[in-house]
Amino acid sequence: MNMMTKVTPDTLSRVVKMALDSGEVASVAEGYALFGRYRLGVSIDASAATSPALQAALLTIVNTGRRALLGGVSVAGPLDVPLLVDLPGGWDTLAAAVEGLGGVRASALCDDCPGLILGQAPETIPPIALRVTFGGWRAGVIPLDEDRRLNDDPGDILAATVAGAIAVGEVFQNLRSNPIAARRSVGISLWHPDFRDWESAPPGPADFVAPSRLWLIGLGHLGQAYLWVLGLLPYARPEEVQLTLQDFDSLTLANDSTSVLTTPAAVGAAKTREMSSWAEARGFRTRLVERRFAGDVALQPDDPRIALCGVDNLPARAALEDPGFDLVVEAGLGAGPLEYLNMRMHAFPSAVRARARWGEEGEAAAPDTADAPAYDQLVEEGLDDCGLVQLTSRTVGAPFVGVVAAGLVLSEVIRRLNGGPGCDVIDLTLRDLASREVVPSSGKLRGFNPGFAELRQKH
Repeated sequence: MNMMTKVTPDTLSRVVKMALDSGEVASVAEGYALFGRYRLGVSIDASAATSPALQAALLTIVNTGRRALLGGVSVAGPLDVPLLVDLPGGWDTLAAAVEGLGGVRASALCDDCPGLILGQAPETIPPIALRVTFGGWRAGVIPLDEDRRLNDDPGDILAATVAGAIAVGEVFQNLRSNPIAARRSVGISLWHPDFRDWESAPPGPADFVAPSRLWLIGLGHLGQAYLWVLGLLPYARPEEVQLTLQDFDSLTLANDSTSVLTTPAAVGAAKTREMSSWAEARGFRTRLVERRFAGDVALQPDDPRIALCGVDNLPARAALEDPGFDLVVEAGLGAGPLEYLNMRMHAFPSAVRARARWGEEGEAAAPDTADAPAYDQLVEEGLDDCGLVQLTSRTVGAPFVGVVAAGLVLSEVIRRLNGGPGCDVIDLTLRDLASREVVPSSGKLRGFNPGFAELRQKH
């Protein structure tokens, strides 16, 4: 945000807001200056020229990293190679995609910021360096000095995407003074999320089908992360994919900090229209529903039977099963400077109905941050009581959290489409990914034939 821009709930970065809410900075300007010192270096090797998965990991790192680390993301390595993943933007090369998503090219890793390594490590590395690795539906990072990695399967785009987001999360936590972050092995199996030892979890299938018909409820932080992950999947015939996109709101500058398909140039556009343009440029077909979700949807025979929800409105979540979708998978993210790394995925139908889970709950109270020094400074500068309440009530967020959650949600759908194990609940935090709790699915779905599409054969 240009510091000449007026500070409002629609302009303040949701990432920077965590420094305001925690009281560690005395003004908004100090908050932006703090996050402006957060930088990340990435190294990629020549295998990127033949690995769509490595490219997906890199582009996820750049896309989420530039929004969370305001000092920027620099990328070293051979980038003048054909782009192997299908993304809107008119980019023909990996270099163009990196720069289009906000990264900058570099001749080498910076020696005074954390480094992420994709492929073989360069000769010179910074003191903090993590290897981003994936394969067999497993995704994570391993400290470079431990000298091991998975097979980095060039076709495992879903796991590579999640690995990239986990990697940015580790760097971010390290810069935010978590003493063990970026110094540990961290990861998850997307096929067996209950398997504690993610590196040795049994691999998922090499070949599988992906959903072709989805109803997306909410097109903010999580909804755009769903689209990003879907867009990276190598659909053989993307025109077979039909998406119903539902939202009622318009994009703001604040969305750029957490929502991976938002840019400042899109501010003011309806979320449905902007996301439809992106999805159709990817080759998908879209339908738009431009109102709040209240469960009062009369599904037509040609409507998607799977819904992905990404809203934090409790009445809307309580109504998720009302329309009669065959499967609903939703994710909720934590809020506040301590809870923003938390996420919880639910799938319905399950042993506990959505209305029983959320129907009796009131909206969660916003953290009491109004007395933090930065907000006092804004009041002195003329922010009125109404503006203060609106600003403090906005949730803290980080874009890499949404992409990890989206990977879990899409993996849940794909596992069920391919006869894999289902989960009713996955509860985890990126602060300690190994401590996750998983509730297996309580039963098989009946009559579940929601449509699927084939993926391209692996390179």
